[in-house]
This record gives sequence, structure tokens and C-alpha cells, in this order.
Amino acid sequence: MVSEDLPGAQLGGLAKHVVTLSNALMEEGHHVDIMGRSDRAHPKSAEEIGFQGRFVPGFDFRRVGWKEAQLGFFNPAKRPWFAAKVARALSEHALAIGNYDVVHYHGHLPMAGLYVDPALNFVQTRHDQGSECVTHLRFKGDAVCTETSPRACAACAHAAPGPVRSLLSGHAVARYRDETERTFARHKTIFVSDFLRRQFLRALPHADLSRSRVIHNFINYRKLARLAENGGTPKAGQVLLAGRIDTGKGFAEFLASARGRLPPQAQVLVVGDGPLRARLEAEYASEQVRFLGWQPNTEVAALTAASHVCVVPSVWEEPCGTTILEALALGRPCLALARGGNPELAVYESYPGQLRLATSMPELVTHLVDELARPAQARPLPASAGMDVYQAIPKIVDFYEQ
Repeated sequence: MVSEDLPGAQLGGLAKHVVTLSNALMEEGHHVDIMGRSDRAHPKSAEEIGFQGRFVPGFDFRRVGWKEAQLGFFNPAKRPWFAAKVARALSEHALAIGNYDVVHYHGHLPMAGLYVDPALNFVQTRHDQGSECVTHLRFKGDAVCTETSPRACAACAHAAPGPVRSLLSGHAVARYRDETERTFARHKTIFVSDFLRRQFLRALPHADLSRSRVIHNFINYRKLARLAENGGTPKAGQVLLAGRIDTGKGFAEFLASARGRLPPQAQVLVVGDGPLRARLEAEYASEQVRFLGWQPNTEVAALTAASHVCVVPSVWEEPCGTTILEALALGRPCLALARGGNPELAVYESYPGQLRLATSMPELVTHLVDELARPAQARPLPASAGMDVYQAIPKIVDFYEQ
């Protein structure tokens, strides 16, 4: 496994995905190493990220900005240069060891496959819209971006790019997409939702995705169920929002829309940290709205199990939200917007109507008020769940072998 998101003291969704899959594969009898950033590595890197195997320092990822923010345009050479750096490190290590059946890349440089040694069985998983968008989010000006022209992307590098910056950024994005398209045609690719596959084809409609497969994001259901045992029965009125408090995640929009509309018994718990936390906490913290900051997985699982309802208010298009999967796995009602990969996750409901999707934030708050008017129900957890990593492993191993 290879990812530039590892190691780290606090893991995001992509990094957790890698560790979850790696540990589960090892439990199933496979040998797995994880390669990541050498500039963050230390003797206890594997322990820090909760990995049961060996962590391999692979590449230095400091000074990755290349002054793009100061210059106001995307550099055409930057991302291919770093992709080649990652590819060179993983190729040298894999060929030196000589006994890896597959190298599985989970990262932000989708063209890396162009630069790996052809002798390797290279697979990558696409976790976000970074297959065609250099910012990975397709979110601009507080709204979902629907542009397909590479030159339009210049506005994400500079507020008023002008003809020269537009030309340079457009060339950078066109090269980025071209190299990604060629990589997908050459190597096996997993998309964590069909939404991501469709989005790539919207930008590059003639791309060859015959070597790709959709395998949804997953969680370790067995572990989650054990962690949730400390949560107790659901508390009437407790509403949980968990995630990075940042632009696109919808915390600000939700709190603004919910202000004055929450029933008296509601208690909103906001779990997470991020650049918008201080401002939102200063504006909205009250007896009804509490900001708990970052919490370890054990505490988040317990809070999820103990909540009347979970809300995932992202206004950007979530590819395949882990927070939604965890709420569904623990039998909690979950509310989200009908965007991105969210509609696909209804297949993991443990009862009809568990996942309620809204077309707008006011409608989402209306769903919340309706849900809080119903009794908080404790539901027995099933022995297995469709979003469990152990359900995904046979599909992934089969793809490795193709």
C-alpha cells in the first residue's frame, strides 16, 4: 500500500481507508507493508496510525507548493514531477524486495501509474474528484463546480487570472487530465463510488475505463460495533455532526439554517477540528450547540451509537462518506444532502428510510426536526453489514489477480 497521507497523528478518511484495508488483509492471511512519507516517518509510525504491519518511509513530501499560491497559476510540471517521485520510490522498493504481488496506491496523484515500472501489478484507488480536478474537490465559490474546460480552472488559482495565467493553468490541468486518462487506460483503477467514475467521464467523455471497477468505500464493522458498545442507548434529542470543520463540509450552512428551528430538547454535538471551528464556535456555541473538538475513533463511535440522529451536512459532493457508512452500520438515522455518492449508500440501510436525503439545507433541517419528533430507537446490531471491509476484500483481491 502506498499513500502520501501517511503517517500522521490524526488520520483523514483516505488514510483510515488504507489502514483499515491493510489490517483486514493481514487478518485474512496476506502480507502487507505500507509506504508513505519519509519526512514524517519515525520508529513508531506503524503504531501511530494503528497499522499491524511494517511502515516503509518512501518519499519526502515537504515543499510541495512550488509557489503556486504566490504566482497565481497551476504549474504544468508540478504534479507530474511529484507523481514520478512517488512512482520511483515505490518501484525501487517493490523491485528490490521482489515478492510483492501488487502495489496499491491511494493518493492524490492519479497519473503516478505512468511512471511506475511496467513490471509491477499496479492498482490505484480514487477517493475524490482529483482524477480531473487539481484541487480534488470540484468546489468553488461556496458551490459545486460544474466547469469542464481546463482554462476555467485558472479561477481556482487566482481570483482574476487574466490571459497568461489562464493559459498556464489551463495547460497544467489539460496535462494533468491527459496523463490521468492514459494511466487509467494502462492500469487497474478502483473508484470508491460510481459517482466518481461518472464525474471523470463528464470531463473526459472518451476515456477508456475498461480496466476500472467501482468498489464502495468501507469500514471495519466488527471493530466499530465493539467501539460502539460504550455508547449505551440513544439519547433523545442528541444530534451528532462529525468531520473536518472546513469549507464545503456544510457545518456553517447547517448551523445557520438550524438557528431558531431546533426543538427545545435538541442537543447538537459538533465533533472535529478545522479552520472554521473558531469562528463557528464563537457564533453558534450555546447550551444547545456544543463543540467537542477532535475526538479519537473510540469516542466518535460511542457518540454515534448514543445519538438520536446523525447529520452529514456536506455541501460539496461527498464521494462515499465514511461518516454516513458508520451511522448506517450502527443503526442510527442519518441525514445528508442528495449530492455526490450519497444516494448510492442507501443500499447499506439496515431498515427502510434510515438514510434521508434532502435537496437543500432548509429541507435537511426540516428532516431533522421530523426525526427528533420520533422516539429515539435502539436497534440491535446485525452480525454482518454490507459496508464491512471484509465484504469488500474478495472483490479487491479478485481485482488484484486480474
